[in-house]
Amino acid sequence: MQIIDFLKNAFLKPATQEKDTLSEEEALNISFKVVVVEFAENVESSAGEIFAALLRSQSYFDVSYFNEPFSKSFLNLEGRTFFDFIDKGQAILDKTKADVVVWGCRENDKIRLNFQTAAQYEKNNTSYVSLLDSLFLPVSLFEGDSLFPKSILNLISGAIVASINAANKQVAIQQKYLLKKIIKVLSADNSAKNMGVEYLPYIMNFLAIIYLTYCKKNNNEKEFKVVNNLLDTAISHQDLISNPLHLGCIYNHYGQLHMAGVNSEIKNPVKHYKNAISYFQRAQKHLGKYVYPYDYGFIAFSLSELLYDYWRQKDDLQALRDAVFNLREAEKIFTYALFPEFWADIEGDLGHRLSVLSSITKNNAIAEMAINAFKNQQKVITEKRDPFAWAKIQENIGNIYYRLGREAEDRELLEESLEYFHDALYIFENMDLNDNTKRIMSSIAKTSDLLGS
Repeated sequence: MQIIDFLKNAFLKPATQEKDTLSEEEALNISFKVVVVEFAENVESSAGEIFAALLRSQSYFDVSYFNEPFSKSFLNLEGRTFFDFIDKGQAILDKTKADVVVWGCRENDKIRLNFQTAAQYEKNNTSYVSLLDSLFLPVSLFEGDSLFPKSILNLISGAIVASINAANKQVAIQQKYLLKKIIKVLSADNSAKNMGVEYLPYIMNFLAIIYLTYCKKNNNEKEFKVVNNLLDTAISHQDLISNPLHLGCIYNHYGQLHMAGVNSEIKNPVKHYKNAISYFQRAQKHLGKYVYPYDYGFIAFSLSELLYDYWRQKDDLQALRDAVFNLREAEKIFTYALFPEFWADIEGDLGHRLSVLSSITKNNAIAEMAINAFKNQQKVITEKRDPFAWAKIQENIGNIYYRLGREAEDRELLEESLEYFHDALYIFENMDLNDNTKRIMSSIAKTSDLLGS
């Protein structure tokens, strides 16, 4: 497979003039912890150990091999065992304190690699890599006497680095530094030229993820086109994709690309809104909520953000309704019991969007739903844990009661709003937040005037 020319055209173009933000000494100190789990195979093999040894050649990885016995039946991605997949990987992440867990599963003459990180399906600092993103490679590469192509090792390394959730600025800087280095090496390496075309969709998908992760904040039209071309190449060979879920992953990355385009300086943001929404919806058709719930739910969360922003841009009421619907879908999957922090984010967004929808439609029942969502959020964001955020929620609830009381000329609702405003005022005053205090005092004054009239 001649991928080298494509890589040269894509990656050797000057992507950015940004200076490296790490010194040589700082770069030498990069060490992401990677755990390779014993591969699931139907034959006696040491492919997992061989692979772990290969990864140890990359100086920026601290690699360990996990071979504790357990049933790996959940690695069959066509079965309804995705929750087991998530849970077991999370248990390994917790036990080993790894940044990334790499799974290997044999399917006939191919090895499928998947990459898992903690908080892989969360709101903040989430990577573009889904646990379902699969990199298929020939089994022969993982045999002890086989020469492993350097370009494939670098591709896998790039996939691992791209999988990492950048939990802080330093990790984000290290991630970008390594991806730039890996991209440069990939663009000059021809060692995978003999690989069969059947691997092309999966390789191109991961090249797109790697490059998208590297350039996601550069706001550059050329870089957008590079990622789009990589995904176009992957999708043009969809006849080689046997499982629709892999097609869904590619459509998901199209959606992520256009979602990044929405917030960049790239021209025609409305086109990016529409494309992102369309691609995410296509992805959901392949990643059904009953078989692959977390991917479906996370896409629904992204769709809600897009649709809400699109409503603000175009004043399209149906877009606002669809934003609420998709957030409801996400709420069903990312529950309080399993994802308390993310669930609280969802409830807060739901409260805001329901509040706006109730104000436009003059629907008091929707307003009550908004209030309930905000109160749900306070199950996680308590007064003791985060007094400022808690007070902001009290103010939001107070604003809904104020609007309902004013429109219905209902004293009880106005008095209810005053209670919430005073709760918020107490926190803002104690924290010496002058602007917040002035705003809430104004709300209290308006409410008191209505009660006195």
